Amino acid sequence: MFTPVDTRSPSAVEQAVAVLYRELFPHGNARFVSEAFHWAADCFEGRYAEYQAIDAGYHDFEHTLQGTLCMARLLAGFFRSGTLRVLTQRHFELGLIGILLHDTGYLKVRTDREGTGAKYTLTHVNRSCEFAARLLGEQRFRAEEIVDVQHMIRCTGVNVDLAGIPFASEACRLVGYALGTADLLGQMAATDYIDKLPVLYVEFEESARFSAGKSGAVCAFGSADDLMRKTPAFWDRYVMPKLERDFAACFRFLNQPWPAGENWYVQRVTENIDRLRQQLA
Repeated sequence: MFTPVDTRSPSAVEQAVAVLYRELFPHGNARFVSEAFHWAADCFEGRYAEYQAIDAGYHDFEHTLQGTLCMARLLAGFFRSGTLRVLTQRHFELGLIGILLHDTGYLKVRTDREGTGAKYTLTHVNRSCEFAARLLGEQRFRAEEIVDVQHMIRCTGVNVDLAGIPFASEACRLVGYALGTADLLGQMAATDYIDKLPVLYVEFEESARFSAGKSGAVCAFGSADDLMRKTPAFWDRYVMPKLERDFAACFRFLNQPWPAGENWYVQRVTENIDRLRQQLA
């Protein structure tokens, strides 16, 4: 089982990720994890350029930290398995950057006082890619690495055509699939996932109002209760098939022990869905 980590604490998640990084790459960049978390914290806490602190209720900094912790554990599973020899230390680093920045598209500039960042739900993936390009360019990442991170972030899009993403290598594709996997499992395995579903509905409803008349702008749920009633089917019919098929069953590298051990994340999501079913009944 994984050691419990308080995902409300950026420093706790950073420490857990740093332990994994040092274990995998004892001769790696000792400053990399702390720098990456520092960049992300500045962005989400209102200390980067002209951006406000995140004000979306569901897609907050903790949401990113939940995905980041899952991502680091998943990538560690890749390396420990010894089966994915195409992966390098730099792939781990770019994947970590990708998950930390994957929801920066919800951030608003300081002059934007209308609503919350949730209004950007429909466009947040593209906005995150643009944000990542700016930040990483300032940090002197190579142009091709910035594109790699953008492609990884695009894997989090709900209806993205994964086959249409022109990854530079099979390794980058695997890391992108890991990022998409971690984004889903990190949030759905959280202890308070079910409790936060009404907050997620509020974000969807705000997005629909802000994007009225645009393609895909209609809210798929009539109420928070409707969203909660549809969540078990979302897990069974969308998330699990996506994890298994679209993301090449990357989640199995979270099994402990690998390859046939228990999967803590899938178990936690299943427990959440079972609890929700009981509440609905």
